[in-house]
Amino acid sequence: MVKIPDKRIRAALLRDRLTEAMATARSNQTALARDIGVDRSTISQLLKDEGARLPNAHLVAACAQVLGVSTDWLLGLSERPENAADLLANALTLTEAPRALVDEQIFNWHREAEGYKIRYVPPALPDVLKTRDMLEWEYGPHLGKTTEQAINASEDRLNWMRASQSDYEIALPLFELAAFAEGSGYYAGLSADIRHTQLEVMAELAETLYPRLRVTLYDARRLYSAPLTIFGPLLAVLYIGRNYIAFRDKDRLAVLTSHFDHLVREATVTARDLPAHLRGLARTI
Repeated sequence: MVKIPDKRIRAALLRDRLTEAMATARSNQTALARDIGVDRSTISQLLKDEGARLPNAHLVAACAQVLGVSTDWLLGLSERPENAADLLANALTLTEAPRALVDEQIFNWHREAEGYKIRYVPPALPDVLKTRDMLEWEYGPHLGKTTEQAINASEDRLNWMRASQSDYEIALPLFELAAFAEGSGYYAGLSADIRHTQLEVMAELAETLYPRLRVTLYDARRLYSAPLTIFGPLLAVLYIGRNYIAFRDKDRLAVLTSHFDHLVREATVTARDLPAHLRGLARTI
């Protein structure tokens, strides 16, 4: 059963959000009254009334239209202030994904979600845990003469992510680390020294950054996930190669968050066990 808020709570929320919307739009009671065609006293009474009385639907809709917000947000039915057209436009976006470490778009999403929990299924080893030698091996062929400059710039962003107030939860398939330790598949040609050091560094980071950083390993023979990042309650991003598909509507966010949490619940190697697992792989090299 849906719980309906008390009228006093909804009326108070309407007053607060109307005041916030006016401030954002750099409007005031006089300007808002003029724009929607009512007396200033109507707006004044609406903002000062501390009772449970709500204005009629026409007045709420007119205020929302003039101030560029949704009626649902004013009435507390939504947590997003955008109007319907903007919500529809932003619900799903397709963004170019350049072959880079932490590109500008990804970094902006991380900054937008600072303080929230970041859930991440990377396409390979997560960049935030890679050594410089690993970054140079992986991205050097794509960056050419700008490799050094690009890695320096990206390291600044990676360091910001490591020091941010967000919690990071990462889910990796078991076979990814097994292939890395063996130097097979994607990692063919990567020297044993780089692989050994990388695993030791990952183990150290998994210990020192826990619990703010948690990395679990799932069995891809039982579970599958496309590369995915969930930025708190704000958006979820699927990586498809040349593009990111970003979702902001809460229903898709809920589905993708549930998918990620299932990977963690079914993990074969937990975050606490990961350092020992990584050092065990390092000893096989």
